[in-house]
Amino acid sequence: MSALTSVAHLGSQTLVPRQSLKGKRVGMVLFSTYPADPRPRRAVEALLNEGMSMDLICLQDGSSPSRESQDHFNIVRVPLTHRRGNKLSYLYKYSAFIALSAAILAGRSVRQRYDLIYVHNMPDVLVVSALLPKLLGAKVILDQHDPMPELMMAIFNRQKTSRSVRLLTWLEKWSIRRADRVITVNIACKRIFSSRSCSKEKVGVVMNSPAEEIFPFRPVGSCPRPGRSASKQFVLMYHGSLVERNGLDLAVDALERVRRTIPSAQLRIYGRKTEFLERVMTGVLQKGLQTRVHYLGPKTLKELVDEIDSCDLGIVPNPRNAFTEINTPTRIFEYLALGKPVIAPDTAGIQDYFDTESLIFFESGNCEDLARTIEQVYSNYPTALKTAEQGQRVYLAHSWSQEREKLVGLVSDLLQERKLR
Repeated sequence: MSALTSVAHLGSQTLVPRQSLKGKRVGMVLFSTYPADPRPRRAVEALLNEGMSMDLICLQDGSSPSRESQDHFNIVRVPLTHRRGNKLSYLYKYSAFIALSAAILAGRSVRQRYDLIYVHNMPDVLVVSALLPKLLGAKVILDQHDPMPELMMAIFNRQKTSRSVRLLTWLEKWSIRRADRVITVNIACKRIFSSRSCSKEKVGVVMNSPAEEIFPFRPVGSCPRPGRSASKQFVLMYHGSLVERNGLDLAVDALERVRRTIPSAQLRIYGRKTEFLERVMTGVLQKGLQTRVHYLGPKTLKELVDEIDSCDLGIVPNPRNAFTEINTPTRIFEYLALGKPVIAPDTAGIQDYFDTESLIFFESGNCEDLARTIEQVYSNYPTALKTAEQGQRVYLAHSWSQEREKLVGLVSDLLQERKLR
């Protein structure tokens, strides 16, 4: 789409030409590693492709150089690592990173002012690093990957009224007020932010769609029908973070229930090893499922494509909690892009986009219903393929090429606002 394409100006019914981003200067900040974190990586590529110059401040990953510079792209890796720890450890790392990133942006702003500061949460208060550039005229985008209060409730089993959740809610509101525009990952998150922290006009949605050059679109018709004999395995697949809130244990329990009705069923698991995974695999041994459940370690995105190609059914076994209720897992789009049926929970964050004609649902957190749904897919695979075909229509409407245009349009509109004023 060219720079002169007309787009709707956020918050207005007036159509204005999209402003060219070529030559604009952006500072991007993320408490994560680059290029490992996919959402920031896609944002970087989108803005650089529009001709912007960028300074990126991120965490050290242990192997990449502390500074890199190529063409109009400069990377500064702060000597901190993103490892799990206690609350004091997180507080120290957050504070140190915010101070260092603020100092770097301030120094560079004095020499040459930024047009835009693009901040990725978590934490929300990372937007503090943009205060001086904002005073000097830069616009600020806060990209809310996850709502921190809901994540706190899911991870630490906190109630909405708890002190820590109320503090995070207040910090969210404070941080969003410091931004000129908020971008988030789906409609459900937009509803949350616009209900408690800002107007809905301030929030744009850019989904975490898979990169098409890695996950190429494949028609559903290319998927073979699974066999019904013991010699032909019926392969279920789980990939992603191996943490309790994502429900891998539910998938294992469901597999145990279908072991007699689907003798050839097996579950393949991909992801980084965690303490939760070790507990799940201990349960696998106790259930006598060691020949049916296989942990195959972490894979690169390109390697995952081959693994998805070799499976029959993707499983997103999320239980129901404050976070999964609003989440729209990218894994759903990854399976659909490659033409594979997928079972997902009937949560709001997913049903905002899919209905029963375009996705195979189970009752979130209900092991028996997940097992019944797996059996239904196995016994009537052609119907599952037809559902996946309808799901691909949803995916194509939100492919990264579509979402990328939304991101570029949001940035262009925001800088156009600055020009018009």
